[in-house]
Amino acid sequence: MVAEGARRRVVVEVCNARNLMPKDGQGTACAYAVVDFDGQRRRTATRPRDLNPQWGERLEFLVHDPDAMASETLELNLYNDKKAIAATGSGRRGGTFLGKVKVAGASFAKAGDEALVYYPLEKRSVFSQIKGEIGLKIWFVDDPPPPPPAAPAAEEKGADAAAADKKEAPAEGKEGKAPDAAAAAAAAPAEEKKAEAAPAEEKKAEEAKTEENKPEAAEKKDDKGGKKKSPENGKKDGGKPKEEGKAKEEDKKDAAAPPPSPSKQAPPPSPSKKDLAIAGIAGDLEIRPQSAAEKSMAASGASASYDLVDRVPYLFVRLLKAKRHGGGQPLYAQLAIGTHAVRTRAATAADEWDLVFAFHKDSLTDTSLEVTVHEEAKKPAKEGEPVPADAHLGFVSFDLQEVPKRSPPDSALAPQWYTLEGHGSEDGAAACDVMLAVWVGTQVDEAFQEAWHSDSGGYLVHTRSKAYLSPKLWYLRLSVIQAQDLRLPSPPDAKVKQCGPMFPELYVKAQLGAQVFKTGRVPLGSAAAGTSNPSWNEDLLFVAAEPFDPFLTVAVEDVFSGQAVGQARVPLSTVHRRADDRVEPPSRWLNLCGDEARPYAGRVHVRVCLEGGYHVLDEAANVASDVRAASKHLSKPPVGMLEVGVRGAANLVPMKIAKDGASGSTDAYVVLKYGPKWARTRTILDQFNPRWNEQYAWDVFDPCTVLTIAVFDNVRYKAAGGDTPAKDSRIGKLRVRLSTLDTNRVYTNTFPLTAVHPVGVRKVGELELAIRFTCPSPDELDEEFDGLPSCRPADVVRMRYDRLRAVAGRAQTLLGDVAAQGERVEALLSWRDPRATGVFAVVCLLAALVLYAVPFKVLLLGMGFYYLRHPRFRGDMPSAGFNFFRRLPSLSDRVL
Repeated sequence: MVAEGARRRVVVEVCNARNLMPKDGQGTACAYAVVDFDGQRRRTATRPRDLNPQWGERLEFLVHDPDAMASETLELNLYNDKKAIAATGSGRRGGTFLGKVKVAGASFAKAGDEALVYYPLEKRSVFSQIKGEIGLKIWFVDDPPPPPPAAPAAEEKGADAAAADKKEAPAEGKEGKAPDAAAAAAAAPAEEKKAEAAPAEEKKAEEAKTEENKPEAAEKKDDKGGKKKSPENGKKDGGKPKEEGKAKEEDKKDAAAPPPSPSKQAPPPSPSKKDLAIAGIAGDLEIRPQSAAEKSMAASGASASYDLVDRVPYLFVRLLKAKRHGGGQPLYAQLAIGTHAVRTRAATAADEWDLVFAFHKDSLTDTSLEVTVHEEAKKPAKEGEPVPADAHLGFVSFDLQEVPKRSPPDSALAPQWYTLEGHGSEDGAAACDVMLAVWVGTQVDEAFQEAWHSDSGGYLVHTRSKAYLSPKLWYLRLSVIQAQDLRLPSPPDAKVKQCGPMFPELYVKAQLGAQVFKTGRVPLGSAAAGTSNPSWNEDLLFVAAEPFDPFLTVAVEDVFSGQAVGQARVPLSTVHRRADDRVEPPSRWLNLCGDEARPYAGRVHVRVCLEGGYHVLDEAANVASDVRAASKHLSKPPVGMLEVGVRGAANLVPMKIAKDGASGSTDAYVVLKYGPKWARTRTILDQFNPRWNEQYAWDVFDPCTVLTIAVFDNVRYKAAGGDTPAKDSRIGKLRVRLSTLDTNRVYTNTFPLTAVHPVGVRKVGELELAIRFTCPSPDELDEEFDGLPSCRPADVVRMRYDRLRAVAGRAQTLLGDVAAQGERVEALLSWRDPRATGVFAVVCLLAALVLYAVPFKVLLLGMGFYYLRHPRFRGDMPSAGFNFFRRLPSLSDRVL
């Protein structure tokens, strides 16, 4: 076990290598080693032209989690530097592969017990030509925790000096800046000057060292001239990071504090948070990876949320309300941390803010958080008078190293009252109190979805992550049978009546929302229509979406006059719903309403129903993500769960080009669609390599479905003030078939994003995803001994059938590929493509001549040399013959 506050280092000494494979074409190799461990990479120097190189270099790695070191793996890759310079021994990174070695973390020795071990070099693939071994010494060192910092003042100080320190401490806490050493010496009493006269030379030496290490802080110190500065004035100066001021304050305190004894040396100060971050040690805001217990809980389903992505630390601040002791003007709060300054809306004393802010760990450029409360000034009574400045009521500051951490399923941190500093009333009471809560969490926190995000533009509605469902679609079938007792309207003009046909033609028009369908025309009074009761017997099919439109409108119209005979409306809430076609839906008579002269214009006989046994295809059939019927009575329990973790993207192309054409930006987000559920990640602004780390899940009802993922560039949040918002641009799209995924396995891959341009297909970036399809499979032994018919539940039998169908689908794909190759051979010999068959005949003739003229042994020797040619003479493109064969036509395009 490692003591609290201590850190562990792993030391790898790369001693030498023996009997390496020559790779430079001259019988030698210029070897160098690249070692990877715990997310860190180190590289040795290049040893030119030596098959037995000697390094003797030590590479150190910091262990972030000492308890998980045994599960880590150290990997060493040996390369041949193609462009090594023998004089300097340097070269570019990368080259021909010479071998690799993997060492488990559990085999690391403790410091003092290490020994030289020669590891044989392993191949990267079956065709790699590797030989030799490399000698390594690997051990770990546990550094003791750093001692506490020295006391700021010596014990020899008198009572007057202690009283002076007590007076200076509140002033430093309010103003946030330490006074200069010269100003403190001028303000100190004469006794303190005498006590500090002895170690004056040592203080000067420390100040000189501090000035050499931090020249920027010294320049700022001269500019400020030792004046105090309030937090409010610090914000007006542009909101610069406060790390430099903090560092300068620490340097001044260290310089002003005398050593405890001339003979004793002060202990080394504890490393700061910035030094630890530079050294690679996890700071207070670091969320460590999941332990073995958490991973086992996630595998068992106890806590399986956000286990496919990295948990990113966020600083959460929840502002609830403020309480003012006197005064009635609205109050607003302002949060400042580093370069970020966020202001809330103004609220009265009886109102609440109830806002949550989430700051990404990369945006925390300071070591403290400051919350300031202001009171809005009253508007001037007369126009033209100057507007007074808002009143500053005080601030409260939080040290980031003391902020508590929270990880679900812990309950939410309750807000509490804090008294503001920096401004008080005349009677000594506090001017204002604020209720808030500050904690460190991750994107798993339930407050993350509705919080203000520092990396996605804050509260912009077009940049927030969301998930929504597509409306359920139904087929609405309207069967128009016949009409009776029709009363036709009189023609508007007598001339039209004389020129009109003997028998008017009628049709039925139905409308649902924006969908309009018509039946065929039937002449009134003809033999086909009967005496005066026309008959159609036609079906009109609509697509209705929940929530339904209130009415379905049915009208009978005359073709010649263009006037409606009458119309009726059918409320969709009264329409019959059926799940199958065993029983016909009931029919009904609808009374037609005409104009004022004809309140009753006849009636029409129809049959209306909502077909729940079908699935309305709202996407292409070959990429469908849902095939369930619309009726709930036909729905079946899910067969598994699909989980997708959107980790990030890389190398995205700029979608917004500046006017000068020299720069560009991309504001990317990801949309995932499976079944009726759509998921959209938040927008990461102005990043070509965004990291989302968001995870979504879907219930799977059919494994033979497709997941669709697309990456878009957000342009709507900038055009929010315009009348017509612009349409987001699609960067790339990809699809994943669930039938190709193994169950209960995590796929973490980087998928290329491509787009079709006029010049051809172009790669526009890469998308990193983690996909897992969880499906509880039944016991194979139980399936083997199950009788026929099966006595197992219907869901178990259906699961077996789906698994068998997936296997049959893979077998069918394999047989289809074999059949396609046979069809290409047949096309080559059947003169289906005369040019291809002619080329094949000429090649066969030339091959026969070569076989006749060249001895078989010489031909075999040439083929062997060609197969074993150097990789320098090999290309990535397939051979001409293989490419020619693959381009031959097959009959796959004829399969429906």
